[in-house]
Amino acid sequence: MTTPCNNAVMLFARDPVLGQVKTRLSPSMDAATILKLYTCFLRDSLDKIRQVKNADRFVGVAPSHQSGFFTDIADSDIRLFVQEGKKLGDKMRRAIQDRLAEGYEKAVIIGSDSPSLPVAYIEQALDSDKDIVLGPSIDGGYYLIAMRKKVIEVFDGVSWGTEHVLRETAAHLQRDGATLELLPIWYDIDSPEDLQFFQTHLQLISRGGLEKVASATEKFLHHLHATTPR
Repeated sequence: MTTPCNNAVMLFARDPVLGQVKTRLSPSMDAATILKLYTCFLRDSLDKIRQVKNADRFVGVAPSHQSGFFTDIADSDIRLFVQEGKKLGDKMRRAIQDRLAEGYEKAVIIGSDSPSLPVAYIEQALDSDKDIVLGPSIDGGYYLIAMRKKVIEVFDGVSWGTEHVLRETAAHLQRDGATLELLPIWYDIDSPEDLQFFQTHLQLISRGGLEKVASATEKFLHHLHATTPR
């Protein structure tokens, strides 16, 4: 298969279905509000991958695409696929394998839980000449993984969804002798405390006169705060 460019950027996302996304934000928010917030995460994440230069763009959705959300949002510049595999590691391995088999030289995966993630971090991963690039998150996992030319087996035996993910992945890398580049630490939004930190971060970005990030999410949270009884 001939590809327009050598890089593939994939957004891994949950299908936005009521009661099935960002459940750790409950009971601070009701299910309908959580769903609206998560769709803002997705819009900001889609906007982010569209800004990445010299890459083809993909969305890997799980567990299926029953909502139809991505049919409305994705366009000719974004290719949609359903994640395949039982565990997250299996799904990431398969997605990277598929992109490399299609002729891409580098495959990058980011999650949908970091709407404020700088585009520059994704582009740094694409520019790296290392075998693997990881973006460590403060919860002990990673917000980005990239592989170059071959799949490096770092997925088996990892305690997905725990604070041990990054440490266990690092142990696999040492075992296999793969070269590694680490991106700056960033954060996911999973809990009410994470969301509060995110809102404070957005306020500081605004006050510092920096370029706005996560516009859809920021707008929704501003509206939510303005309409919440005190």
